[in-house]
Amino acid sequence: MNRVDSHQHFWIFDPVRDSWIDDSMQKIQRDFLPQDLSPLLSENQFSGCVAVQASQSEEETNFLLDLASKNDFIKGVVGWVDLRAENISERLSHFSQFEKLKGFRHVVQGEPDDFMFGAAFRKGIAALKEFNFTYDILIFHRQLPAAIDLVKSFSDQAFVIDHIAKPDIKSGEIASWKEGIKEIAKFENVKCKISGMVTEADWNNWKPSDLKPYLDVIFENFSADKLMFGSDWPVCNVASDYKQLVKTLEDYMSQLSIEDQNKIWSENAKSFYKFND
Repeated sequence: MNRVDSHQHFWIFDPVRDSWIDDSMQKIQRDFLPQDLSPLLSENQFSGCVAVQASQSEEETNFLLDLASKNDFIKGVVGWVDLRAENISERLSHFSQFEKLKGFRHVVQGEPDDFMFGAAFRKGIAALKEFNFTYDILIFHRQLPAAIDLVKSFSDQAFVIDHIAKPDIKSGEIASWKEGIKEIAKFENVKCKISGMVTEADWNNWKPSDLKPYLDVIFENFSADKLMFGSDWPVCNVASDYKQLVKTLEDYMSQLSIEDQNKIWSENAKSFYKFND
């Protein structure tokens, strides 16, 4: 099986730039580069991955593109660009020359809850379509109403929700997140990454049964055509290891047809980010 990890990160650790990696996350306060990920992919039957931005600069985008140019298993890059910039079309035109650059992301989870209603941000989202760029939605569950309005307003734009919109798995709160997921899943232009769940759970004590109610909601509302696996490596290392993440999803999906499993492990990521093996 040629699986694809649709969501992981690389960085050369910088304590100032990467201040979000605080002392509770000491396990990941170091460099993580392609040579660290490659053996994990091989061991778990993955042939490729999508590298996603972790800091908000064009330097980050260029850093990931450079890694992708030197490592064939990095099939795509989700970079960062200032979507609110007045010259956004010019910047997107520049980045459109890079075949492995598939889309962009902004760390909206760190912004005010009304951020996605901003006129400049929406002008940037509107500009993505001309260059066939995707957009990864990174939010906390309380920001789902704004995300629903965004995907409704840009029905021709390809969106994917990162980390199932970060429900509070540790506390077990599910109701308001579930309502938001039911609504946003109705839109044809929205897919969802099965990623980032263990870091929203109790890092040291989570069990697969803690994730199951949230997985049930995702699978009930997004079809097998709209879900894709992402490890969120190396962030996941604070709560799990790569193999455990993969096995948890393998076990959960064991009742699905092989065809549907293949869609979630690889085909959906390939079609969304437009790459082949």
